[in-house]
Amino acid sequence: MSEQQLSLFNVRPAYQVEQPQKLMSKDALLKWKSKIFEHQQHTLNTKPPQQTSLFDAPLAHYDSDEINPFELKLHSSQFYRMKEHEDKNCIYFVIDNALPLLLYVGETMQTAKQRWNGTHDCKDYAMNYVELHRKHNLEVRVCSAFWYHTPGDRTARLKLERELILRWLSPFNKENWRRWGQPFGKI
Repeated sequence: MSEQQLSLFNVRPAYQVEQPQKLMSKDALLKWKSKIFEHQQHTLNTKPPQQTSLFDAPLAHYDSDEINPFELKLHSSQFYRMKEHEDKNCIYFVIDNALPLLLYVGETMQTAKQRWNGTHDCKDYAMNYVELHRKHNLEVRVCSAFWYHTPGDRTARLKLERELILRWLSPFNKENWRRWGQPFGKI
């Protein structure tokens, strides 16, 4: 059968051995983090462009340019197990405070505690990220932060979440996988 000819059946060998995922080297991990850190520091230190208008437009109460995840109160990465965690809708952030790096931005209309208590892909990414740092003997301090001044309207919250994801280019969010790859995701 030629390479261009289509097949009606997907034929696989009966006993195919799965190849283990290649582990990211220490040098590759440091370079990956460095690129993200440079972008996020540039974002942090660059004032967003101000749009001028002939008419006074109403100020948006929820401005993604005004939210700095690195200035928020930090919580354990296991916050969802803590009894004293606030049960409110929010925008939440997963941060490696060792560098610091913003790894993930999320929105929830449930409480953040409920959202994370179940299955969440980002928990797996964070666990794989921490595990790789430990294998390479690198410092890692994954934690979480919450911004509770979210819009009540879910569409507005999703819009704000997306703006933050695209502003900070958080690598665990699928919107940025094309740019940073998915080294800690599912195999």
